[in-house]
Amino acid sequence: MFSRFMPRQGKFFDLFNEHAELIVQGSRELAALMASGDELERRAHNVESIEKRGDRITRGTIELLHKTFITPIDREDIHQLISEMDNILDLIEDSAQLMFLYDVRVLPPDAKKLADICVECCEKVKSAVALLSSMDNADAIMAICQDIDRLESEADHVMRAAMGRLFRDEPDVRELIKLRTVYEHLETVTDHCEDVANIIQGIVIENA
Repeated sequence: MFSRFMPRQGKFFDLFNEHAELIVQGSRELAALMASGDELERRAHNVESIEKRGDRITRGTIELLHKTFITPIDREDIHQLISEMDNILDLIEDSAQLMFLYDVRVLPPDAKKLADICVECCEKVKSAVALLSSMDNADAIMAICQDIDRLESEADHVMRAAMGRLFRDEPDVRELIKLRTVYEHLETVTDHCEDVANIIQGIVIENA
């Protein structure tokens, strides 16, 4: 009875794109923090501000979902996609906060390489999300998702090698614990990017 008074589409793709842009901004700020090792507090604060903006978009998307009668893609897919995208930004913010709280100012090359892979993954997420509004882009979207899977596998290899070097070469147990936690957070960012890619692939398969 009341369904005819509810919105029939909603600007879901615009919200996805806004959030994806924040993911890229956050990942670049994190990579810059890890590359320089200075201004930890300022850069961590920048990432926190980006993450809060992402939270607002996530809440807005879910609120719009409850108000919208006919959605452009499956309602559960919308909820899963924006939630998993938000998980990426949460992990990026957690990683930046770790750097600040642990006062980590010098990082091995492996950590910087992982941060760069995170940026690549996040840029690929943004590219896939930008194409999602049209299933004419199905082939391109699937190719980008395969790129994300490849980058996640690369991050796994980098982290395993980094862990091996860390346990062989780092004599300070406190530094070992700090760096291990940083490595694990960075690798988990790529895991969540892969989760987003899997959700997007499912959407394409269902709608193409």
